[in-house]
Amino acid sequence: MRLTPEELRARKRRNVWIATALVAFIVLIFTTTVLRLQQNQATERALLEAATGTAPK
Repeated sequence: MRLTPEELRARKRRNVWIATALVAFIVLIFTTTVLRLQQNQATERALLEAATGTAPK
């Protein structure tokens, strides 16, 4: 079965939107992970300072 030029354009447009959504999702997951890691490091540093009374270098 051969697709018409219009169907091929529609398929390409759908593929571009799917790829865009996938990249946006990956960026969202990466950003969330980085922010959570930073938050956890700050919390751990604060707990260590509270427990020992000194700041780690």
